[in-house]
Amino acid sequence: MLMIKGSRVIDPESGFNRVADLLADETGILRIGNISPEEVPEGCGVIDGTGLITGPGLVDVHVHFRDPGLTYKEDILTGAAAAKAGGYTTVICMANTKPPVDSPETLRYVLERGKTTGIHVLSCANVTRGMKGTELTDLEGLAAAGAAGFTDDGVPIRNGELLREALVRAGKLGLPVSLHEEDPVFIANNGIHRGDVSRRLGIGGSPAVAEYSMTARDCAIAAECGGVLSIQHVSSRKTVDIVRAAKAAGVNVRAEVTPHHFTLTDRAVLEYGSLAKMNPPLRTEEDRMALIRGLQDGTIDMIATDHAPHSAEEKGKPLTEAPSGIIGLETALGLAVTELVGKGYLSWRDLFFKMSRNPAKLYHLDAGVLAEGRPADLVVFDPSEEYTAGPYFSKASNSPFTGRKLRGRVRYTICGGTVVYEADYSGQKGK
Repeated sequence: MLMIKGSRVIDPESGFNRVADLLADETGILRIGNISPEEVPEGCGVIDGTGLITGPGLVDVHVHFRDPGLTYKEDILTGAAAAKAGGYTTVICMANTKPPVDSPETLRYVLERGKTTGIHVLSCANVTRGMKGTELTDLEGLAAAGAAGFTDDGVPIRNGELLREALVRAGKLGLPVSLHEEDPVFIANNGIHRGDVSRRLGIGGSPAVAEYSMTARDCAIAAECGGVLSIQHVSSRKTVDIVRAAKAAGVNVRAEVTPHHFTLTDRAVLEYGSLAKMNPPLRTEEDRMALIRGLQDGTIDMIATDHAPHSAEEKGKPLTEAPSGIIGLETALGLAVTELVGKGYLSWRDLFFKMSRNPAKLYHLDAGVLAEGRPADLVVFDPSEEYTAGPYFSKASNSPFTGRKLRGRVRYTICGGTVVYEADYSGQKGK
């Protein structure tokens, strides 16, 4: 049994937001309120929450743990360790592993390994066999095996009729289809926005039209056939506009944004090189601010990390050869606190909706709520403590944020009433 004494408890669902005590055990949250010393059960662990915020454990709908097949970059255990250090109690793995998660056998491997981590590690399955975009997987069989949803993240689905069928079938299962929206017909040298910076570097780059053209098509398909559509890692102003219009028209569409896209612009490539290379790419200041406005008005529902580990050797290659993507689980909360709440763009309640409640709703998870009787999956952090990003629990360190001063250090991550991460102030990463 565990009590968090005197922290600021925030529940996005009810709007509860005040200093209170919270008592929990493995069965869930037992009580929230003023708990006298006489009411604390014998042997109960007590966390001093003075000056800290307790919120629902964070939920990340978009992580790459590279397991199976690419475990030199990351594996399920190290990915989960990074998640715990970042305040996440639930993560949903993408399916572009080797082999891809297009069979119940591979899916079961991921889910069974996830059960050993101390947090909830779920996984999407592929939309198409082998991620080739030509034949649908057995969506029904994969759902029965435990798939949280469906995605070919990393590869766009170019066949519109195939996507229509996937949305219909996934819709009957009540599961979302999450899409990586980049039409390769427009792209030369992906990972860098086509604009002033790409021209300066002599790189063709990826224009925003590659993203918003596919987003418009897929919103139109969803409008015609139904289903639940999720647009991954939105990066451009026009994509935000299209999603906003689609929602207004009644399309069942969700959208996610990453911390790197609402924090950096393509100019970061000039400073950080391949550490600022990702798909879709960082874009302009106009795009960055449009993403923040999308978060503010509800067009963008979720903040997701797109945690994408790569080895130092891979990221050390020339810019056009290095793989795209950065790690993000251990910096996401700090970036959101620093860049969004700290600058007045979002309230604390908004933040927990974007990083916990809304992601949980998309995948029908019992998460993102702090209330008596609900799971004791919690993050406890200091909203004012400044810390330096890095070193990391992830196997990888490919991040442009290493060394950056952030606010909002995670003190404890609690999953199922058990402390699975506690910050270490002895100079180490944690314990």
